[in-house]
Amino acid sequence: MSGISSPNLHTNPQASPDAAARIRPDQWHLGYLKVGEAHRISRGEGVVVAVADTGVDPHQDLRENLLAGTTTISGTPGDGRKDLNSHGTSMAGLIAAHGRSDGTGALGIAPQAKILPIQSSGANNAGTADDLALGIDFAIAHGAGVICVSSVGGASPELIRAVKAAVSANVVVVAAAGNAPKDSYVGYPAREQGVIGVGGINRLGDHASVSVVGPDVDIVAPAVDIYSTSYRGKYSKGTGTSSATAIVAGAAALIRSKYPNLPAQEVAHRLTATAIDKGPPGRDDQYGYGVIDLVAALTADVPPLGFETSSVTAPASTAAANKNKDNDNSTARGLATLGVLLAAGGGYLAWRRRRRGDDPPPRISR
Repeated sequence: MSGISSPNLHTNPQASPDAAARIRPDQWHLGYLKVGEAHRISRGEGVVVAVADTGVDPHQDLRENLLAGTTTISGTPGDGRKDLNSHGTSMAGLIAAHGRSDGTGALGIAPQAKILPIQSSGANNAGTADDLALGIDFAIAHGAGVICVSSVGGASPELIRAVKAAVSANVVVVAAAGNAPKDSYVGYPAREQGVIGVGGINRLGDHASVSVVGPDVDIVAPAVDIYSTSYRGKYSKGTGTSSATAIVAGAAALIRSKYPNLPAQEVAHRLTATAIDKGPPGRDDQYGYGVIDLVAALTADVPPLGFETSSVTAPASTAAANKNKDNDNSTARGLATLGVLLAAGGGYLAWRRRRRGDDPPPRISR
């Protein structure tokens, strides 16, 4: 069975008295994505996000949102709330870190969402596709509305079954595209029908060189120099599509909180329909449908699947801002820890097929 290894490049500075004060300004993606404005609309309350990864340490910026989960690694007891690698804690922090009462500490995209930690990879990121499959099954059974699978690579029959089960169970499934040069094409489960494949951009909003390209990339998010929580009270800095995927997982939680009755495939549709187009007009292999736009995804008038119009109406503030800016070999390979958010619902299968062949008109590029 396939092994798991980490492609995200992390440094873990020692915890220090001023580390919590420094981390928030370093989280450049918060300003870029207008997270503060998005939080006035939704903060992810009532949504459970499963993080299948190396476990999640109860970091002080995150612990209030951390549920008891599980480990799927044979012979390893625990409830998922232990991380000897940092990757899983970093992903969880990007999704749901609540920070501290004085406004310091790390902040997640959905700081009122709950994290369901699933340790499917060990301290060295070693795991199997079947361990990941068990983790996905656990997430479905324990009410996850979103699954962040921080891995990409080979797939076993059990993993394929589990991912399809999540899609059918109305779980939002999002997966990382992969990291170059180790990965040369979009891996599994990002390429599975019904899964949101996530690529990355840099600080300038351009394609991140580390991000794999291909026809299964659906959307992109910040992926370079991304700061988050780490184990033992420390913080991390990561570059890779892991981080981008965790950010998209948080975005899905915001949408599911604001629109609790919206099916998973409509959550995915809302994310891609409101994305800010980059590269060639319409969908392309670098950016997918574009850069995630949290505020538009929460507020735009997005017709449901099957009733699309010729355009998506963005909220006035977003449209104006965009106008101003305009003017001025997988089954043999291991699963690499990347960060993957899962988008589910049977209709999402049709969503990917239809939107591959019928791209929406592009929005103004950031």
